[in-house]
Amino acid sequence: MCGIAGKINFAGPVDVALLHRMCAAMTHRGPDSRGVWVDDGVGFGMQRLAIIDVAGGEQPIFNEDGTIALVMNGEIYNFPELRAELRKRGHRFSSGVDTEVIVHLYEDCGKDLVHHLRGMFAFALWDGRQRKLFCARDRVGKKPLLWARNGSRVWFASEIRALLEDDEIDRGIDLAAIDAFLAYQYVPHPLSAFYEIRKLPPASTLMVTEHDETIEKYWALDYSRKLDKSPRAELEEQLRAHIREATRIRLMSEVPLGAFLSGGIDSSAVVAAMAEQLSEPVKTFSISFSDAAFDEARYARMIAQKYDTDHHEFRVEPEALTIMPKLARHYGEPFADPSAIPSFYLAELTSQHVTVALNGDGGDESFAGYARYFGNDPVSRLAWLPRPLRRGAPLLAELLPEGRAEKSMSARIRRLSARLAKERDARWVNCMSVFDDAERSRLLSADFRAEIGSNDADEVILTPWHESTASSRIDLLLDVDIKTYLPGALLVKMDIATMAHSVEARSPFLDQELMQFAASLPGDLKLHGDNGKHILKSAMRGVLPDEILDRNKMGFGVPLVTWFRNELRDLPQEVLLDPRTIGRGYFKRAEIERVINEHQRSQADHSFRLWALLALEMWHREVVEAPTMRAQVLG
Repeated sequence: MCGIAGKINFAGPVDVALLHRMCAAMTHRGPDSRGVWVDDGVGFGMQRLAIIDVAGGEQPIFNEDGTIALVMNGEIYNFPELRAELRKRGHRFSSGVDTEVIVHLYEDCGKDLVHHLRGMFAFALWDGRQRKLFCARDRVGKKPLLWARNGSRVWFASEIRALLEDDEIDRGIDLAAIDAFLAYQYVPHPLSAFYEIRKLPPASTLMVTEHDETIEKYWALDYSRKLDKSPRAELEEQLRAHIREATRIRLMSEVPLGAFLSGGIDSSAVVAAMAEQLSEPVKTFSISFSDAAFDEARYARMIAQKYDTDHHEFRVEPEALTIMPKLARHYGEPFADPSAIPSFYLAELTSQHVTVALNGDGGDESFAGYARYFGNDPVSRLAWLPRPLRRGAPLLAELLPEGRAEKSMSARIRRLSARLAKERDARWVNCMSVFDDAERSRLLSADFRAEIGSNDADEVILTPWHESTASSRIDLLLDVDIKTYLPGALLVKMDIATMAHSVEARSPFLDQELMQFAASLPGDLKLHGDNGKHILKSAMRGVLPDEILDRNKMGFGVPLVTWFRNELRDLPQEVLLDPRTIGRGYFKRAEIERVINEHQRSQADHSFRLWALLALEMWHREVVEAPTMRAQVLG
């Protein structure tokens, strides 16, 4: 695990001092050592967090004759098998580190090497003979890779802050990316908040030569082959076996490891699998809140007691928002998933005890764990109504008296009517949006709207929706989330939070074999009525306590809705109505005031919207306006 960075100059030299600055900007990702290599217009750098072959796994890694150089961020879990096979084919290894198998696979397979890898990774490989750069990112996007090109110069890095060490990279802000951020709380790939910087999408390779570059997708889940003839008990046993195996291969480490434990089904299943396979107590780490509606600590303690873990807990209070500037600097672009706050503190707590932590990420997206998967059903059950009547529903709802409270019957009918008027794909876009298109139209200034022109943030969801080959409704929703929300929000959150504290996060539920098995299950085994994770719950019955399996999902959030009405009531107004914020020209002041006032009067829950606006402004102040930045903003 590490941070990687590099620059290629097809027309001249690369400054070794730049590589050191890029690495220094990511010291937190790999504090154990630094490797820098520069040769004939190419420079690679990396900061290493030593996990495997601690003594001998320095990077860059080279092939036998030094014509191929590689830096990688991540772990290849099947490297022992690959290493043995490559040795049989005559390859010689100089270390025991997993990274080295990639250079030899490239010699044998070229760009197709990615099909042989099982793990989480982002790597960059320089082919000195053909003078080309080959990069790749893992299947679901666990590990990030950002890149930029300007003429003969090409850059790549694990984090934006490393790229911004080079003054030759344009700092212009991509307003289309900001528009998408306001819609979804994150900047979706391939965009970044900076116009010249782009993200390599998950399951993609990038080949760069002096004259062009090519991005190719190499993997996607197959939802077409269903295990609909297999007995239920057999499928449950296969699922347990997949979880055990996915966990087993992620226990490979020469340094202490533990687990994040929320008390939900996914993290509890991982801890159970760890406890079964480790000879000493699992070290577990949890977050608690004083607000009982958000606090899962008692469930985490229940699992910790059942499996006799070495358990540690941290309480998050409202003053936790003081880390907002630090979050902005680490993410490098606007990011507004509120669970970044507890995740950041959880990683900090964990770093005091272990270097590797397993988690339950990915279970919801494979087994239908989110309420939104069945929350749309009331609308779907009314889809038989004639289209003119459905489209006229919002006008009829306007005749109702305006409800003052966000949970009033009038307010609920208005929301239901608005969704009913939309087609199924547009309803999902609306479900996933913080500020939907209509709300952004009200919020954004005329200058901002003119700048982004015909850009349509809805396409972030609509494109994978219409490209999906899933045939059932639930598989379609899971497929879209795995291609958008999972890599864009959840995995970014976890990567930044853990690497900020030099912790490696591993996710058994994101194992490609386990995910493909889940994709092959019939939809009604994942979502049965309003029971999400149906087969996962039944498979774990008897392994996990019934209280864990039968409780309502809480999510890993923070009580922003009450904080912004009580302890932090003044914060949105102080920051968002500050002349410095308004002066950027992004928003209409009256709309910002409306959002603040409606939330504080409990007329609506705008907590996520307020958090997104605060995150955007904090990014401007901490990143865009930092001394080394020269970003373009609206006047």
